Amino acid sequence: MTDPSPSPKPVLDLNGYTALPPGKVATIVTFLEMRARPAPLPERGGEDLRLRRVTAPDVGWYRALFAAIGEDWLWFSRQSLSDAALGAIITDPAVEIYVLERGDETDLGLLELDFRQPPDVELAFFGVVPSLVGAGAGRFMINCANERVWTREVSRFFVHTCSNDHPAALGFYRKAGFAPVAQMVEVVDDPRLSGVLPRKAAPHIPIIAP
Repeated sequence: MTDPSPSPKPVLDLNGYTALPPGKVATIVTFLEMRARPAPLPERGGEDLRLRRVTAPDVGWYRALFAAIGEDWLWFSRQSLSDAALGAIITDPAVEIYVLERGDETDLGLLELDFRQPPDVELAFFGVVPSLVGAGAGRFMINCANERVWTREVSRFFVHTCSNDHPAALGFYRKAGFAPVAQMVEVVDDPRLSGVLPRKAAPHIPIIAP
């Protein structure tokens, strides 16, 4: 008779290596938060940077911007949602979406603030297109984020980043005033194997196919 009990889940070895099945991707997620408004980061200035709030974002537009910013870093969570599920989030009145513009250029960056669980606020997504990485636009955006968050009755402003993200992301958030409070290991199906992301996404992360 076959044993009907489910197979035990693999246990993470906290003092060594844990085998990862082919087709999976593992990352270390760092959770950060701030509980008071920090001093603004110094900005370079001299550029016509501005944020424009998008109050009724189109799902297709959002997916394109999300991909332009996040494919290099394996951003997949929003791309795996149905149009209906994604639309329900990004059109929620308590979710504020801002797009970065410079001069005549638009769709250069994404700032998404989630106010759905007051008095906490989540910096849900934050990033710029590859051509602006390291150019100082992030400082402008995070200063704008703090301006929008801390003018309200907020207890905690939080964000999480992971080891798949840009190598400077964690240090940037700490400089911006966020403090790390926890870490977790996340294991997921590789979204490049399921077609959620193209195979060329995040080339720094190897694909280990089954």
